[in-house]
Amino acid sequence: QEQLVESGGGLVETGDSLRLSCQASTQSFKYDVMAWFRQAPEKKRELVATISYNTINTYEADSVRGRFTISRDNNKKTVSLQMNRLGPEDTGVYYCAASSRRGSLFYTDSDDYDRWGQGTQVTVSS
Repeated sequence: QEQLVESGGGLVETGDSLRLSCQASTQSFKYDVMAWFRQAPEKKRELVATISYNTINTYEADSVRGRFTISRDNNKKTVSLQMNRLGPEDTGVYYCAASSRRGSLFYTDSDDYDRWGQGTQVTVSS
């Protein structure tokens, strides 16, 4: 059974940092593009960051670029999201996602991902 399990969410104050982790049991992890998405209530799920299978190529959304860093460890089958200088606009449920598509280094559309974690809540108060 393939699973993605997120952890590390919580309640923090503006300016704080959090590190989210995603543990995968996916057999093809080392070949999968990985990403973090987030979704606030009644808002569209949006890409936060994505990383290629080779760990080298990354893309971060404009809203988090310079504050968030995505990384992965293919030996441990984990993907992490270091979040610094958090603000209320970062509040939402954060999802780890995996794409079994092949042909690109990473993908920015949620439709390109076919495996999702259950999500972890991040709440940032002012």
